[in-house]
Amino acid sequence: MVERHAARACVQVPSMSTKQVSPHVIRHSTATHLLRAGVDINTVRAWLGHVSLTTTNIYAETDLETKTRALATCAPPTAEGMATKHWRQQPDLMAFLHGL
Repeated sequence: MVERHAARACVQVPSMSTKQVSPHVIRHSTATHLLRAGVDINTVRAWLGHVSLTTTNIYAETDLETKTRALATCAPPTAEGMATKHWRQQPDLMAFLHGL
């Protein structure tokens, strides 16, 4: 059924003739679009029927557009936030590290 509809779509969108269309591709595309739309990854996991989030994370890791948007929302570091002393010369940091 997917092959039949893909063949019909190629008539209107000739560039589709070079693409592989399968139920898995549709499933993967849908999951990626849901994540891009901001749907929680746990919801996508449940929709896909995955037992583990590790499996669903594959969809999140492959989406460079979402990664780019996330990085764009991060503020660049300011001079005030930058450490001026070497890390070994920061007593609070050293105390924290010794406490680990």
